[in-house]
Amino acid sequence: MPKPHIATIGKVVRKVTRLRGGGSAFPGLVIEKIDPNFTRDVLATLPYGVVIVSGTNGKTTTTKMVVELLEGQGLKVFTNRTGSNFARGVTAALLAEINYKGEIDADIAVLELDEAHAVKFVDVVPPKHSLLLNVMRDQLDRFGEIDTTAKMLQHIAQATTETVALNREDPRVAAIADEISLTPHYFGLAQALKPQFLSGDESGLESKAVDAEITLESFADDTATFFIDGKPVTTTLKLRGIYNIFNAAAALTMTRAIMGEKTNDKKLIASLSNIAPAFGRGETLTLHGQPVELVLVKNPSGFRLALQSFSPKNYATMIAINDNYADGRDMSWLWDVNFESLQAAGVHTVSGVRAYDMALRLQYDDVEVSHVDTKITPALEHFLARNDEAPKRIFCTYTAMLAIRKELAKITEVEKVL
Repeated sequence: MPKPHIATIGKVVRKVTRLRGGGSAFPGLVIEKIDPNFTRDVLATLPYGVVIVSGTNGKTTTTKMVVELLEGQGLKVFTNRTGSNFARGVTAALLAEINYKGEIDADIAVLELDEAHAVKFVDVVPPKHSLLLNVMRDQLDRFGEIDTTAKMLQHIAQATTETVALNREDPRVAAIADEISLTPHYFGLAQALKPQFLSGDESGLESKAVDAEITLESFADDTATFFIDGKPVTTTLKLRGIYNIFNAAAALTMTRAIMGEKTNDKKLIASLSNIAPAFGRGETLTLHGQPVELVLVKNPSGFRLALQSFSPKNYATMIAINDNYADGRDMSWLWDVNFESLQAAGVHTVSGVRAYDMALRLQYDDVEVSHVDTKITPALEHFLARNDEAPKRIFCTYTAMLAIRKELAKITEVEKVL
């Protein structure tokens, strides 16, 4: 059981940190030093245990989907909503939810975890359930080669005690099935959709030839059809982007695996139809009556799918590229993305630390750029002022997205994540 005095200390530290404008994960760091078992002890009280969501792309949106789907099934869910997917971020999020006795009012925890941090986390807190999405080239300066990331996901699966959900279409993720004792639950794609989800991995590995419990069969505009246990189910969606819609199949699979015979499929689909994108993942804000869409990009496959998902027609486009630690330092992957779809409309503004690298890349694909400024705040002001009456879309790396959201929050309503 968690120690009440530790919970009290943690909540006080959290309150003081927020008053002083400190980082959301700092209270977690303090508690880790005082009681390394605090998070384990609190989460051990949850009757449905812990769910880990990990992989290169789609963790945040998929975690949000699993949370809302489980809530639609009647469960009380704890999650690390702060956006910190490190272990101490989970601890910090717990401090916001527990009472001063160290008790949490929840049935289950659904946690998004960065692959490298998840490996350490599951050694302390073995999850009952894990959902493993994909392995793609992403921040290789942090994690090393793709196979290293695959080994991390394998370790998560091996630490899981009840159910593992795997992406049938990612060969490295699907291969994890051969290394675990549990029988996995698979999600996948219809054969006709597979070319749209190419990862850019040149290994030549092929998808696993197994049946998937849920497959994404088709989608158009705001409507998608899934095959659930071999039966077609069509629903409208608020989610945007083909990658988000495929991740919906992952979230459905994980939720049904957790709920088992208690699953209410009618409520499940109703919940799915009402889920909005996570912050920065196709999130749409409104400014002066016009939409402003924020699209996170962090690797070649993600950027390619984003360009494929969002037509530039009639939109003013901005791209903001940083190379801070959370973005990954190596931005050479931009040369693996084809930007020709932006030729007709052009890109109005390019910003961020690597603005000139991005502008040069666009020049090679004959995409006209109107304005370049490495400083995000004046660049954003210029972009908004020059395109006041047009719908706007901003492709951005993670830290650029945070900076842009902070500026937009000064002039329009933006969902808070802390």
